[in-house]
Amino acid sequence: MSFWDVVWFIVIGFGFAAYLITMFSIVADLFRDRTASGGAKALWILGLFVLPLLTALVYVVVKGKGMAERSAGSYREAQERQETYIRQVAGTSAPDQIEKARSLLDSGIISASEFDVLKAKALGV
Repeated sequence: MSFWDVVWFIVIGFGFAAYLITMFSIVADLFRDRTASGGAKALWILGLFVLPLLTALVYVVVKGKGMAERSAGSYREAQERQETYIRQVAGTSAPDQIEKARSLLDSGIISASEFDVLKAKALGV
């Protein structure tokens, strides 16, 4: 195998990987698009099988802006879900925990030493 065969193999491999990434991105966007009907989605997928390069180019030209917006929207939704989950799992903040402990101390439910322990625990000391 010559040097140019290896270079050609790398170029073809890169092109094939780019082709697959483009096809998967388009199919994922089709399923993410709530405005398109099922028939339109089926026609786009059929077009990707029959004339893949031409259909991919037409899809990117026609729906490219919406494709980027749907992708960004999906990212924002995932980030919001993650932040909500983290807040839910993390519980309350340190000032909230100290305030609750202070109210328990003021009402006489806990002693000053127990308050100090709760305060240190809330502050992570």
